[in-house]
Amino acid sequence: MEFTRHPHPTPVSEDRRRDILVDPGFGQHFTDHMVSIDWTRADPGAGAPHSGGAWHDARVEPFGPLTLSPAAAVFHYAQEIFEGLKAYRHQDGSVWTFRPQANAARLNRSARRLALPELPEEDFLEALRLLVATDESWVPDGEGQSLYLRPFMIATEEFLGVRPANEVAFKVIASPAGNYFGGALKPVSIWVSRELARAGHGGTGAAKFGGNYAASLAAQMEASAHGCDQVLFLDPTRQNAVEELGGMNIFFVFSDGTLVTPELTGTILEGITRSSVIQLGRDRGLDVVERTVTLDEWREGVSSGQISEVFACGTAAVITPIGTLVDGGDSFASPEVDETSVAMDIREELLGIQTGHSEDRHDWLYRLA
Repeated sequence: MEFTRHPHPTPVSEDRRRDILVDPGFGQHFTDHMVSIDWTRADPGAGAPHSGGAWHDARVEPFGPLTLSPAAAVFHYAQEIFEGLKAYRHQDGSVWTFRPQANAARLNRSARRLALPELPEEDFLEALRLLVATDESWVPDGEGQSLYLRPFMIATEEFLGVRPANEVAFKVIASPAGNYFGGALKPVSIWVSRELARAGHGGTGAAKFGGNYAASLAAQMEASAHGCDQVLFLDPTRQNAVEELGGMNIFFVFSDGTLVTPELTGTILEGITRSSVIQLGRDRGLDVVERTVTLDEWREGVSSGQISEVFACGTAAVITPIGTLVDGGDSFASPEVDETSVAMDIREELLGIQTGHSEDRHDWLYRLA
């Protein structure tokens, strides 16, 4: 696919950009440009939902507001998906990202579930490369900093009928990012959601779909009201099986050297950091198991000493230890995690690979600039 370029006529000044990169926060500031690709179904009246459709008008253009009809399908039927990944500045000035092919594959799995068109992997990767090459000066070089990349796809057709949209837009925006939780790494406190769920069996839990995150917000507000950082979702149909946090997957380290994470059931997002932790755990000789873990097993395992560590992982947070779990009026703390722990050891290697300080044994890095 050929991309055209339309430079921003009034980009952010160098001084203002420098000030932003000192302390960018997370998702608060955006680079000067974005990538856009449109999709149109050639013959809306024939065949399968996306037969005859084509991607077109690929371009790098100024970041700015979108013009959409109030009747655009995304507003009424939530037909949209997104991804999240980071670009890191290495010591030699080059810019790399981490396993973007896995993001491209997951985007297309999400697209199939939400009846959206799939985007070829090579176009996904080129969109990332062009945006970072265009806005390379926005990639920070401070410790723990990165350029967060947000590809997303939305149904743009002006139509109120309930069917897959015949017009779709794919876009990529970028935002400089610091530490996701802010400040030094510290254990997060977790609120157990008993009444609310983020996804159900047969639903969209395995897709990176905005509706799943919207469904988690009421529970997150409940967690905040109880002084907790994050919320834990359970599956009451499987003896309160642990699923995931509002935006992260969960791992348990057992005293016998087993690394356990909840199995993928269609209600849990298959995180790219999750799969990386699984691989790095196996590299260390750990017995990595994907299976059901109930809340009772978590509680009893911590009490008996059988569970020695509990941590969460995701693109934004990377790896963070879990501290106190609050379940209504009851609470208990997971074991403290120190620098010699499995969680911190894997975190150090994972960040080292991403930032170019550790050997990339699995060819996970992809150069963008």
